[in-house]
This record gives sequence, structure tokens and C-alpha cells, in this order.
Amino acid sequence: MTIMRSLVYFVAVSADGFIAESDGTFDRFPVEGPHIDALVAEHPETLPGFVRDALGLSGAGRFDTVLEGRATHQVGLGAGVGDAYPHLRHLVFSSTLDRAAVADGIELVRGDALARVRELKAEPGGDLWLCGGGRLASELLPEIDELLLKVNPVLFGTGIPLFARPMDARLHLTDTRPFPNGVIWNTYRLHH
Repeated sequence: MTIMRSLVYFVAVSADGFIAESDGTFDRFPVEGPHIDALVAEHPETLPGFVRDALGLSGAGRFDTVLEGRATHQVGLGAGVGDAYPHLRHLVFSSTLDRAAVADGIELVRGDALARVRELKAEPGGDLWLCGGGRLASELLPEIDELLLKVNPVLFGTGIPLFARPMDARLHLTDTRPFPNGVIWNTYRLHH
């Protein structure tokens, strides 16, 4: 029996459902506290390479592949980081991004995102981490197996939503993990 890799949308979100403010920033999410300690201990592969280097981390984790949309990738580019996740297989999905804007070693996917993710899920390996953004998540919803939402105790009021358009999906809550600083990790399985 072949076990398929899971696609997990593992992302920070405001209490009112936004992954970033309207200008694309997300600096009001707390970056210190017990939830960060848990992230470092349990999902070190989701930390950018320069953070891993600073912390002396080298271990692997659940994910061996990261998927992101153009706008999410541009956050790293804007900070001068061409490949935020050099320790993972890295794919950027965009029909407009120029190949020259994507670092060597990153796969630029211009075509059918769903078909590419289905191919990836059929390959051997660890799970696939969708780190953002809302448009790509909307497109990939039929293949998302799990949502792991790092719900932050802030309200944006407006911004970039978790999904870029209204979605119709049934979720089953499998875990809730509150932290003393108000951050809550909610894990959901999707029923397709």
C-alpha cells in the first residue's frame, strides 16, 4: 500500500482570519514566546535558513518540501533573501514572476498548480508545507489535507485572507494547543 504525502497549510493567522495586513506585513504576530519555542522544537524545518543557522539547527522534520505563491516569495526577496528555505525542496507558484527573480535551486511553477501538487504528493518523501498565500491556498484547496493554523491574538480588520475567495470545505478539528501568550495552534483535517 502506497501512502501519499500530505499537503499541509501551516500558517500564522490573525484571530480574524488574515495571514497578513493589507500591505503584506505580518509584524504584529508575536515572534517570541512559548509558541516559538514549540515551533523550533517541533517544526525546525519551517524556520528560514538564516534563522536555523543563527540557532545552530540542522535537523529535518515532517516537511521536506515548501510551496509558496509569488507574494509570499516576494516577502523574502524584499528582505534580500533569495531562498528562505535552502534546506527544503522549494517551489514557487506564479504566472507573472520572472525566472531571474527566483534563486537557483527553486522550482518556478507557471502551469497547473493542482496538477503539480498531485505529482508531488505521489512521489516518495515527507509532507508538503504550503506556507502561503491565500490565492495559492484557494487554488490548492482540493489537495489540502490539513490546516495547521497558528492563531495569533491580534485583529487586523482587513488584509490578506487565509483563502483568497470563499471556500466550501468541511473541517474536522483534531487538535487545539493554547499557549500562555494567547497564541493557539488549531489543527484541522479536511473532508473532500
